[in-house]
Amino acid sequence: MAFAYRPARRAAFPALCGALTAAGALAVSGAAFAAQPEPWQMGFQKAATPVMERVDEFHDLLLILITLISIFVLALLVLTVVKFRESKNPTPSKTTHNLLLEVVWTVVPVLILVVIAVPSFRLLYYSDKAPEPTAAEKAAGKTVMSVKATGHQWYWSYEYSTAEGGRLRFESRIACRGTIDPDNRKECEEANARFQAEHKRDVIRLLDVDNEMVLPVGATVRVYVTAADVIHAWTIPASGAKIDAVPGQTNETWVRFTRPGWYFGQCSEICGQDHAYMPIALRVVSAEDYKAWLAGAWKKATEDSDGFSVVREPQKTARTGKPAALVAASAQR
Repeated sequence: MAFAYRPARRAAFPALCGALTAAGALAVSGAAFAAQPEPWQMGFQKAATPVMERVDEFHDLLLILITLISIFVLALLVLTVVKFRESKNPTPSKTTHNLLLEVVWTVVPVLILVVIAVPSFRLLYYSDKAPEPTAAEKAAGKTVMSVKATGHQWYWSYEYSTAEGGRLRFESRIACRGTIDPDNRKECEEANARFQAEHKRDVIRLLDVDNEMVLPVGATVRVYVTAADVIHAWTIPASGAKIDAVPGQTNETWVRFTRPGWYFGQCSEICGQDHAYMPIALRVVSAEDYKAWLAGAWKKATEDSDGFSVVREPQKTARTGKPAALVAASAQR
């Protein structure tokens, strides 16, 4: 299994410093696009999915409305201070009711809320379930993929459905940085050298993992999210996906990346001591590269190496549709 860094307590201060600073840029020329935090970044990461594009549009709409409302309120305050100051109005008005004014300040906020609510609900329902393939997509052989993400203390595991008669499963743990934990420096350097040789770039601190999630560009992917112990949250900012991972419950989101590259996220629900050390790394590649990766990952899984394994589907009887092992056990009673 590939070495993955498990932070020691004495590494807390440098790790905290690293968390407060943005991850370094890709070091090697020719590396693929990477969506990651940048120094002094104020806005969203560049949208990489249709959902995030709509989130950006909704954000821009809200920003316009908030700006106009703030300017209007500021203008009213300035007008009130200037026009109704004591020197100009020694005898203040004692007006207590104004029907027109009360109707206006009730109706206008309602209309503003409606303007916000309509695109908000559209976005909510659009991001909730993956769209079904169109007739043209079905004719072209395009289907909706499914990937299961499970949160653990403190790493992620992923399961892919395959045509080989089982599910491909692998663990994804934070990549090692030798400068953090001197006791593991040699192993870290070896692991980082393998990473650099494979991906042609340096490890991004606190964001890279030993086994990243891989998806084909343009594919619609349902992501089923759950947890094995405590509540986590699976988040990829550039995709607009953020969903809780709850033990005993499976939540669903979906992504469709429009361009290849690396995309990073982190667990977004405080889940214990090493919450800050369970990043999410996702690599989007072409369909051909995805098939090559899947073949290599399946080979690792059959050999049970580098954190990859095969989850066999239970065989079901033709008559009952129940797992054969359960039917056999019932027959022996």
